[in-house]
Amino acid sequence: MKKIEAIIRPFKLDDVRDGLQEIGIFGMTISEVRGFGRQKGHTETYRGAEYQIDTLPKLKIEIVIPDHMTDPVIDCIIKFASTGQIGDGKIFVLPVEDAIRIRTEESGEDAL
Repeated sequence: MKKIEAIIRPFKLDDVRDGLQEIGIFGMTISEVRGFGRQKGHTETYRGAEYQIDTLPKLKIEIVIPDHMTDPVIDCIIKFASTGQIGDGKIFVLPVEDAIRIRTEESGEDAL
């Protein structure tokens, strides 16, 4: 099993979620996060004063999937999260040793 962590722009969430549902992925965890990379924040003006915003709001999507779904999920996220601009985000792929569904005590891919 693999865990996919994707950091995306907030306004792309609906597109990514709909795309993942089309390929059969229905469960995910979504967190509001803040960060920066090459985008390096931006400057805003409030009541005439300029100030630097060092971190930008993003969403983190976490999905645990069977190994054979890794490439389709990555392709889907790239397709629906991309704007072609700096700041589109990142995708991380991590191995998952086990998963256990608390209610039924199923484990492994059965718990997904």
